Amino acid sequence: KDGGKSWERIPLSPKLPGEPTAILATGPNSAEMITSSGAVYVTENAGRNWRAQVKETIDATLNRISSSGVSGASYFTGNIVNEQRDNKGAYIAISSRGNFFLTWEPGQDFWIPHNRGTPRRIQNMGFVRGDIKNGLWMTLNGGKLLVASDNVDLSAEEFPFSEANIKTGGYGITDVAWRNDNEVWAVGGSGTMFVSYDNGKNFAFDKSANNIPGNLYNVKFFPEYDNNGWALGSNGVLLKFVGEKA
Repeated sequence: KDGGKSWERIPLSPKLPGEPTAILATGPNSAEMITSSGAVYVTENAGRNWRAQVKETIDATLNRISSSGVSGASYFTGNIVNEQRDNKGAYIAISSRGNFFLTWEPGQDFWIPHNRGTPRRIQNMGFVRGDIKNGLWMTLNGGKLLVASDNVDLSAEEFPFSEANIKTGGYGITDVAWRNDNEVWAVGGSGTMFVSYDNGKNFAFDKSANNIPGNLYNVKFFPEYDNNGWALGSNGVLLKFVGEKA
């Protein structure tokens, strides 16, 4: 309440499913929390009470689907990692084995599992321009990048991903970020960096990180702060975007 000068402890129930993995302040005394089991909670009284947004955890959903006799349901097994939230409260989560992913939107009772649609292992996923309605991107082992454009059917078992034209030399892609409607940046292992100017269809190698040792793990642009961009790497490396503002 005072810009981080002082903090107070917020007790959580020992019966909480999973461990809290992210908390987002949504307003004065209001916040949203997600756990490692896919449970989503909101509070409007500074954490004194939390209200569940999902009727069952991801584990419960997977167990129900796997035992329901649905064709291919046994495909959806494993633990969940890397839950990510878009700008409007939708989430995406990836299996720790990289063999499927799940989505959830506010108002839905359960997480919906989806096939990856490829034999390669999922490395990371995220939202196109920060909104699940704009589509999803997926990186795979071996430096592959897939993009599903807008108007995807979130109830579908598989998404219509298209493979981007990107030559990584086998280095894995760890993160992707849209700077605007057409300009897209991707970062990865061994300081690799790529840029696309056609909404993620074709990528070219960028030499900005050629002399940076180690890997790049995250890239992000902040439209609310004059579209400043940052890339985070190993050994404390932090790169700032110095191109033209968009």
